[in-house]
Amino acid sequence: MSLCQRAFAVLAIIIAAALSVTASALPDDAGKPIHIRGDNAEFDQNNGLLIYTGAVRIDQGTLRVTADRMVVEYRDDQVVKITAEGTPASYQQQLEADEGLVNADAKTIVYHTTSEKVDLIGEAFLTQEGNEFQGSVIRYNIRQGRVDAESKSDAPVRMMLQPAPVERSVNGG
Repeated sequence: MSLCQRAFAVLAIIIAAALSVTASALPDDAGKPIHIRGDNAEFDQNNGLLIYTGAVRIDQGTLRVTADRMVVEYRDDQVVKITAEGTPASYQQQLEADEGLVNADAKTIVYHTTSEKVDLIGEAFLTQEGNEFQGSVIRYNIRQGRVDAESKSDAPVRMMLQPAPVERSVNGG
């Protein structure tokens, strides 16, 4: 195995560890194989970067990220940030078995692995089970389950929240 092949093998393991740290995701996702593909890949060992370009896609269980360009930054054999750029870049994942998919689109999606935060930047849109957030920037804190949205243009932040389902009694009342 050449030095380059070994480097890519090590990087694949690092990426697998980074993508499986999302505590909120389905437990099965972390144990699934990670499939990464793109038209081109570049490994910059000196700067701690792995760069994929051209129809980039990552799949692991219910997780899917697609982008035109993806940059994986790592330090000390740990992935610290994954940046996906596209027209748009997209993310989807089922976080809980009894809930629908979370879908997100933005020009740039940044996943901060150590703080477990996701930034959606530029025409950001986040939806799950009919609930929607839209703005210039959406910040999602996975640990806290918190979503912050802001507008950097004339368009306002938009939210649409679905009502809770009405519980009906067995007696029809």
